[in-house]
Amino acid sequence: MPPSREKRVTTLALAACASFAAAVLSACSTSPLTADGSIQPEASSGLTAKEERTFRQEAVAAANPLATAAGARVLKEGGNAIDATVAVQMVLALVEPQSSGIGGGAFLLHHDGHTLQAYDGRETAPASAGPDLFLAEDGQPMPFKQAVAGGRSVGVPGVLRMLALAHRQHGQLPWKKLLEPAIELAEQGFAISPRLHQLLAKDETMKEDPVARAYFWGPDGNAHPLGHILRNPELAHVLRQIANEGPDALHTGDIARAITRKVQAHPTNPGGMTMEDLAAYRAREREPLCFDMDAEPRQVMVCGFPPPSSGPLAIGQIIGLLSRAQGRDNPWHEQTMDPEWLHRYTEAARLAFADRAKYVADPDHVAPPAGAWSSLLDKDYLDQRSALISTKRMPSVDAGQPGGATTAYAPMPDQPEYGTSHVSVVDRHGNAVSMTTTIESGFGARIMVTTDEGRPGGFLLNNELTDFSFAPADEQGRPIANRVAPGKRPRSSMAPVMVFDKRSGELLMSLGSPGGAFIIHYVAKVLLGTQWWGLSPQSAIDLPNIGTTGGPLVLEEDRFTQGTLGAIEARGHKVVQIPLTSGLQALQRLGQGDQGVWRGGADPRREGEVMGQ
Repeated sequence: MPPSREKRVTTLALAACASFAAAVLSACSTSPLTADGSIQPEASSGLTAKEERTFRQEAVAAANPLATAAGARVLKEGGNAIDATVAVQMVLALVEPQSSGIGGGAFLLHHDGHTLQAYDGRETAPASAGPDLFLAEDGQPMPFKQAVAGGRSVGVPGVLRMLALAHRQHGQLPWKKLLEPAIELAEQGFAISPRLHQLLAKDETMKEDPVARAYFWGPDGNAHPLGHILRNPELAHVLRQIANEGPDALHTGDIARAITRKVQAHPTNPGGMTMEDLAAYRAREREPLCFDMDAEPRQVMVCGFPPPSSGPLAIGQIIGLLSRAQGRDNPWHEQTMDPEWLHRYTEAARLAFADRAKYVADPDHVAPPAGAWSSLLDKDYLDQRSALISTKRMPSVDAGQPGGATTAYAPMPDQPEYGTSHVSVVDRHGNAVSMTTTIESGFGARIMVTTDEGRPGGFLLNNELTDFSFAPADEQGRPIANRVAPGKRPRSSMAPVMVFDKRSGELLMSLGSPGGAFIIHYVAKVLLGTQWWGLSPQSAIDLPNIGTTGGPLVLEEDRFTQGTLGAIEARGHKVVQIPLTSGLQALQRLGQGDQGVWRGGADPRREGEVMGQ
């Protein structure tokens, strides 16, 4: 690393460490509400300083130390990146049930040293779901809380069939062996972590599900205490069936019957998922979406998921607009951000989110503007959009017309989006994975599936259908691209990405984050920090979070000076400060060939950890 670049890294790393001096800081707020009505994916549970780790051969970064250890164990036993990812996901279903699990979906990028593949395990709407799924009797969209809890919001799970597809193509160890760590933990039990305990203590809705209540709460009605050993024999039973039969065990037979029974029989908010919906689900392979990014000291290519993900498209637009609006100099100076940079970032994000609201949806149901999703990243189009950014906040922002595109679709109204978990893995054979996995809201639809009510535990189902637009059309009757339809995959913000050297094709980075719509901003922050400002992964992750979905500018609480706040408000922005609970995981390649190492970072806002050798 050149001395000048190293100096900047060291300065900001020290500043970040000063900000996280205490090992554990108290939770910033009990309310995850933002001023524009959006709800953060999961409530804050404080900050825990994380040390950056360096590994020579292989590494796993995941949202819980037990899940990371399962992946590292599989690598040590001769498995590869895909094998480790399967093991990590199964353990996350047990130890981080609020964020992901076998009842949800995922996007996975895999690189084998030569070819990049994108595996789509996004949930789908049941055949019975129509555009009016989330309309109340008066024809108006339901309140979000009314829609989310129960069977109505549950999409057909896709993560297992997606992982099995990737494993059939690339796995090294037998599928059955990869589930052993999760089965062992489910039987032996694990200590409830601080984050899981705090989130359970704040969640009242899930208590209404008798299976979940018996598992997560004690007889006194209180969440099990911190450190309580939680055993899940029902999940162990289910995982054994999946180990022996593969994903078909969940999509057919007793487990599928238990899922549909739980969805259809919900006492207040039933859904229409059937055995046929589960059996019909198929994971998809899609063409990765890539964009160029000028970096220091080389040009890189950032690759991620195309629609139904909106993540890489929005990130590419934001970075492209920023590169036109100003230089790549670091805007952070002694923990204070340059207000002019923050203003321009916010305006770039508002332009990107306006396009996202109008155009992005399941590509099997909605055509891209001008015939290609890449039209939204076209040089001339970004030049036009960049010209709209001035010294003051734009009063309003409309979607553009890439390639002169015309469409009958109306913009989707802003509505809450929720959380996920992220996994990054690299192995000694040159394979790498970046996977973002989800059950949508914290604890999903708040319903727990069991095949035997006499056996404690089970697994949670997603509420992924609430990522569709509740309103199928606008007041003029124009349809919304992301409306509900049978078999359709809801638009997502998940953004697992990989960064490559544009010239050599060498993999430089694997990263991603949970965070609902703010995933876009969290991942963009780390890309800017590592590729423009010369930061290490941990230093970039530690930087304060910022973001907007088109309304107020939302800043991470207590991380910005009054001078910065006043200057940005003077440019016309309404500012909201709340905890922004990202969960970034990142692995970055430093050096080349035998001299290269992997440097890993995990988010201090959650419980993630990086392990390897």
